[in-house]
Amino acid sequence: MEHAAIMLDNAFKRQCIFNALEGVQDGLSYFSGPSRVALLYALGPDDPLHVVDPQHLLRGHEPRLKELYFGSEAWRHGAAKPSRIEGFKQFHPVKNLDLTGLISYGARSNIIFYQMWFTRHHPDMCSVGPTECWLEHAAWLLAHDLGTDSDLYTRTTGYVLRGYATHAVRDFIVDEMNVQLGWDTLIRVYPILDAVLGISETREEGAWPQGELVFVEPHTIEHMDFMIKFPADRRPLLNNFKHVRKILQAVENSERKLISNGQHIVGISNSALPHFNIIADFRRGHGFLSLGGKPVCSFANGSFHSTTHKAKMVQLEELLLETSLDLTCKHKLFQILAALVHNAQTEKHGSTLVIDLNPQPMEISGQRLEHPMDLRHPPYLELAKALAKVDGALHIGADMHLHSFACLLDGRTVAGEDRSRGARYNSALRFSAEQREIIVVVVSADRPVSVIKEGVELSAKCQFKPPARRTVSPPTLADWLAEK
Repeated sequence: MEHAAIMLDNAFKRQCIFNALEGVQDGLSYFSGPSRVALLYALGPDDPLHVVDPQHLLRGHEPRLKELYFGSEAWRHGAAKPSRIEGFKQFHPVKNLDLTGLISYGARSNIIFYQMWFTRHHPDMCSVGPTECWLEHAAWLLAHDLGTDSDLYTRTTGYVLRGYATHAVRDFIVDEMNVQLGWDTLIRVYPILDAVLGISETREEGAWPQGELVFVEPHTIEHMDFMIKFPADRRPLLNNFKHVRKILQAVENSERKLISNGQHIVGISNSALPHFNIIADFRRGHGFLSLGGKPVCSFANGSFHSTTHKAKMVQLEELLLETSLDLTCKHKLFQILAALVHNAQTEKHGSTLVIDLNPQPMEISGQRLEHPMDLRHPPYLELAKALAKVDGALHIGADMHLHSFACLLDGRTVAGEDRSRGARYNSALRFSAEQREIIVVVVSADRPVSVIKEGVELSAKCQFKPPARRTVSPPTLADWLAEK
């Protein structure tokens, strides 16, 4: 009977851990793109560390983990700081491990002696703050579940962590706000976040919102200069999204800003802002939320996300680094290509760039130029951005000159074609498959940027297999390191 009780207890604990892990992974994958999550934990002060890493997030960090957890016992005895979470009086954060490319959060409590959560630091994140708050809440809920010994709370934890995006953004802003303003503040963050999402989805005569809406502490209003200011009893309510959306038209494409005290629209200003401010920058279809001038997150389609909405050009940069071009040329060529890609994304039009690395640029069917255009000169680069709107591809040589535009790309059928991606993408696959010294960058109006070389898309997103819901007991850290 005692053995059966122990087995049942262990099964319950594993269920708690994996429900929390799945919830965090699913939520972060929506917030930041495909994500992996891992956990190190020790239930008691004398227990060994166990590893839950179903998708091998921690592989490659073995030397550092061995140094931290076997080269020293400091992790068992490190000083704890008071937690801002008031539920468990003995719930304390521990020092971040600062592993390269990872975001982590650790905690101790009287329920679970030690836990350290990890996820990937995506290169295009506005801020790691909301993700750290997400991991902090996962640590809190796991301790809570293990302490309640009830399956009800375990199931709830997974649901909560899946939909935690808005709460993570709110928690991060509140933490920063308390540092800057103290606890005695009239600003309430949830209504602000609700308004940002509500306004972002409200069209005016078919157009998405554009312009900046700034939230400031009410007592700083009297120290600001306004171009126009509404009477206190006639100020538009912030939660009247349609009305605010109409007024937002007055600050489009200008230095003017719509000012709010968190409940009402106070007026329009173009003067310096108070030190503490929350800015919602609407950019037609998406936007960015910043705190004191520092980005927090983006928003689109009624949700908050971590992405900067800039093209991930890592694969292109790596391809250029592998070429025989000199370092200065590689750097300048990358800057030119990045400028063309980002402009196409901003203007929301599809575009194709053919980067020709041959010593002598090849002949491509299209509108050739009598004199190739040097894209190192800003006026010509601006013209190239405009020419990118014309159907067909831009033909850019290793000499950083535009040789032709409106180019037609053809070739034979290749295995990696995707009929859902349209002619621009599939033509690039076919053309590059037959040209070894060619890189093709495809910018779709509604999809991420694709970098294609020799008929293969190098920028395809990796879809991670979800962790199994039922699993054997997680290995100890010592056994996990020995598996390498």
